[in-house]
Amino acid sequence: MTVLRDYATTLAQPTLPIGEPGGARYDEVVAPDGSLRPAWKGLAEVALGLTPEELKRVGSEISRFLADRGVTYVPRGSAAQPWQLDPVPLVMEAASWSRLEVGLAQRAELLNALLVDLYGEQRVLRERIVPSAAVFGHAGYLRPLVRPSAHDPQPLLLSATDLGRDAEGEWHVLADRVQAPSGLGYAMENRRVLAQVMPDLYQESDLHRMEPYFAALRSALLNAAPDGVGDPRVVVLSPGTHSETAYDQAFLASTLGFPLVQASDLTVRGGWIWIKPPGWPKNGPTERVDVILRRVDADWCDPLELRGNSRLGVAGLTEAVRRGRVRVVNGLGAGVLENPALLPFMPAVCDALLGEQLRLPGVPTWWGGDSDGLGVLLDRLGSSDDEFVVRSIDESRRAHAGVEAAELRAQILAAPYRFVGQERLPLSQAPVWSSGRADAHPVVMRAFTVRYRQAFRPLLGGLATVMTAASASPVTKDVWVVKGAPDDPDQGLVDVAPLDFRPSIPALAPRALEDMFWAGRYAERAEDLLRILLTADAHLEELTAPVESEQGIPARALLNVLQRLAGRRSADPEEEFRSLLLDGDRRGSAAQALDRLRDALEGVRDQMSADTWRVFAHTDRAERALRTSERAHRITESAGRLLTAVLSLHGVTASMIRDPGWHMIEAGRYLERGLQLCTLLGATTTDRHGTKADRDVLEAVLTAAESSVTFRRRYRGNVRTSGVLELLLVDRDNPRSLAFAFRELRAHLAAMPASTGSTRPERLLEHLETALENLDLAALATPSGSRRPRLQRYFDSTRTQLMQLADSVGDVHFASGPEPQTLSTMSVIEVQARRP
Repeated sequence: MTVLRDYATTLAQPTLPIGEPGGARYDEVVAPDGSLRPAWKGLAEVALGLTPEELKRVGSEISRFLADRGVTYVPRGSAAQPWQLDPVPLVMEAASWSRLEVGLAQRAELLNALLVDLYGEQRVLRERIVPSAAVFGHAGYLRPLVRPSAHDPQPLLLSATDLGRDAEGEWHVLADRVQAPSGLGYAMENRRVLAQVMPDLYQESDLHRMEPYFAALRSALLNAAPDGVGDPRVVVLSPGTHSETAYDQAFLASTLGFPLVQASDLTVRGGWIWIKPPGWPKNGPTERVDVILRRVDADWCDPLELRGNSRLGVAGLTEAVRRGRVRVVNGLGAGVLENPALLPFMPAVCDALLGEQLRLPGVPTWWGGDSDGLGVLLDRLGSSDDEFVVRSIDESRRAHAGVEAAELRAQILAAPYRFVGQERLPLSQAPVWSSGRADAHPVVMRAFTVRYRQAFRPLLGGLATVMTAASASPVTKDVWVVKGAPDDPDQGLVDVAPLDFRPSIPALAPRALEDMFWAGRYAERAEDLLRILLTADAHLEELTAPVESEQGIPARALLNVLQRLAGRRSADPEEEFRSLLLDGDRRGSAAQALDRLRDALEGVRDQMSADTWRVFAHTDRAERALRTSERAHRITESAGRLLTAVLSLHGVTASMIRDPGWHMIEAGRYLERGLQLCTLLGATTTDRHGTKADRDVLEAVLTAAESSVTFRRRYRGNVRTSGVLELLLVDRDNPRSLAFAFRELRAHLAAMPASTGSTRPERLLEHLETALENLDLAALATPSGSRRPRLQRYFDSTRTQLMQLADSVGDVHFASGPEPQTLSTMSVIEVQARRP
């Protein structure tokens, strides 16, 4: 029995229910008579052949592909979790989709017209089509935008609509998402993954490809620039890497080719929005921003006029919008459209503003601000009706979960206009692959609409979400819309005409340069520690020798290096190595370096190749293997796999364009290499232990410094301190030497826009190079008793100067002005309102 046949057979047997209770549901795959829905009939030959073994393979490959791409979701208050994609898509035929498509286009046009009216003539309020309290009582209505100078005839460019089917299969609007619509990037990623893991089903389906839609969105954003702008600059404004949908934001920015910025990257000057240059505010900005695709909720976008304690916004952005100096997509006031109190009035609004009947009904909703609606809320609240939910108009559905009915009743009576009651739709169901079988679960679909040219065009596809427990990471489905005819153009777009523009490399903000600098440092830090750990692990057996013998000296010397780099947690070397590889909270550990490396690269994800995230997929697998095994050999194996993954990152960065971001990665790498080399040599070459022990220590040092092969070829195996110091300190042809690191660091710093040849980092580096050139290696290698004090002083001094150099790099290249200071938790409007 194949999966879908088994699923259809189970549905036909009421004595064997599957899925969740709650009455009849519309099934997306199987019709009431047990046959496949029309959309699936064209896929029957391939779809009905899917066996449990095949879907198990597909599910495993989906997880691996998503991990390799670094696709994550960050639940509020939690760490990033892997994105989950069900292998069975939600498939719709052309005929049924075309009806939905018309309704989605109408709804986007209606929302745009309503938004214009609410911040303009306010006809719907004046004629009492919509009660004023339902609008003014919502936190998304921004009064600073209610003035003629802020008028925007097309404030809505991109919208999303959450949809669900009732028991008869009719679509209902569950919610409008226009504040900062998310999910478009996830939808595209779902499509790419399914196309790779199920190529036969994908090719058989003849569905609409999504790529033209992104081209249309890019064109729409460029055309959204204020009048008179010939070569518009567009940015994607993100709350940061800890946002719930950080991956979605970065994917969108990268796919569209627009910089991903945070509020700290932008500033207002002369009424315009600019990207901060390195050295701001001493250095004036040169790259103006014309369009902002925001993924920050509006009230957080401007700490000056909106939320006074926001660190996610740009002070003065609202005024720039009012002056028409920048276009924000969607408009700052769009959040009011997500108000569920508007749903009961949308049919009348559609008739008033468009002169049409509303094609897509909303989920049955009652507003507590009128007497009839309040009566329904109170009656249904008291009846403990599970099919009825009471919620605030500007809080999440779960905000009142767990609140006692009596307490909620008191809140409603105190401010009835702030509450609505909504029926729970039964929702349609679809097969979801889990635990070796396909079970029916309710699904909702998010559809997207963009204003392209003069019309709103829905995406032929979307993002479906399986309704699971609230605490669980969402399980999603790709939405396939089958073409009506094979020659139908994808997305109904015959041609997305490219715009005339001048090719350019967008300027990188200081925050992005800093992320890249630290990415280089953490990558080198992880690599060097892993090399030392692997070398030390190879010498662990020597520790069983008597303490007075020389046999264990190399192992103890390398353990001393690790202790200098990361402290000491355990006297047992195996436990210590596990901690260094797995403890992300341990300062100086390889695990911490890799975590910090990932965080740094997440901040510049739009700049990095997709191959970057394969690195972390490999490190995650190596760490999981080590956590699940207590065997000692697993430490060596996992450390080797981690090192291989880190080394592969060099290949990724080698393919980057040679812009300031790449130079910062390399500068960070070579600066950190100098620091690590001084620590390694300072802990191993400054003490004398005896001729054989010294030779063994030096050979271990050469291995840890990846220079043993070069040394053998150069010095024919004659291991002496002077020779090792020559190779690792002053040999300019050895990529692992200090001289080589200084030379590369100078070249990369010189390539930075803020460098002049005489900046403090360049002066400090020149001093270090001069000191290295004047070294008397013979004198440094000469011991005084059992130590080499001059050599130790040199390493200590060089480390101190390198750390000073690192600080000065930040002062010159990452400076972005003083930290914003919160003057009040209230906006300017609120402060003025409190004045006597």
